[in-house]
Amino acid sequence: MTRIRQYSNNLFPSFFDNFLSRDITNWANSNFSEDNSTLPAVNIKELDEGYAIEVAAPGMRKEDFNINLDKNQLIISAHKEEEKDEKEKHYHKREFSYESFQRSFSLNQKMVDGNNITASYQEGILSIYIPKKEEAKPLPARKIDIQ
Repeated sequence: MTRIRQYSNNLFPSFFDNFLSRDITNWANSNFSEDNSTLPAVNIKELDEGYAIEVAAPGMRKEDFNINLDKNQLIISAHKEEEKDEKEKHYHKREFSYESFQRSFSLNQKMVDGNNITASYQEGILSIYIPKKEEAKPLPARKIDIQ
């Protein structure tokens, strides 16, 4: 399989470079963390005014998430603990469940307005909006006069 390498000066260069340079048949490089727990799927869209990130995390609550901006790193993490306790006449069953993940993305500080990042969680999707700085937004088409 041929590897694809794309260099970009967009918002998430290291994410896209890493994603596009991996061999998709190498299952060791798939979407798993080091402890073999699954990481949520992430969609990243570049819009004229900013960037939209969607994280698929069904079954969680907005209180389970932490989103931090540390220098140029956007860090998205979640932690959820559940305990089920069933008591019947002849047995006692207790189950523990833990879910957690952390994803981080490098932001280009010259292009994004880190002070106005917003987030919401609805129907299993964590949505994060990162606005662009004015100088990073596309300029409208204009006519250039010939002298």
